[in-house]
Amino acid sequence: MDKLTPANTFKRLRNTYRLVVMNDDTYEEVITFRLSRLSVYIGLSTIFVLLVGLTIALIAFSPLKYYIPGYGTKESRTALQLLKIRTDSLEQEIRYKEQYINGVKKVLSGNITPAQLDTVPLTEPKTEQSNY
Repeated sequence: MDKLTPANTFKRLRNTYRLVVMNDDTYEEVITFRLSRLSVYIGLSTIFVLLVGLTIALIAFSPLKYYIPGYGTKESRTALQLLKIRTDSLEQEIRYKEQYINGVKKVLSGNITPAQLDTVPLTEPKTEQSNY
């Protein structure tokens, strides 16, 4: 048995074969193809790449892309982004309100200690005096 070497494998890819399509009733040759394994591999690979390319182009450049889950129209994506921004700002506003209400509750109940008072020293910006 022949060993599989690169030269032997390449020779087998280059061997030519004949594919004959015959009429079953009259045994007349309808068409004849001379093929090699390499030409069959190249042909099938080319057909596969073309079909994948056409499928991707069909989905990308037609309205079929809107049937893909997670993909939407441009208007719906911008509306979703606006809703996300509004939700984030509302959540932040709720946190601020809760902090304010908790602070008011502490003041009204008298549970505030002097260490908790807001006594942040403020520094006034220096204004330049003009000399006339």
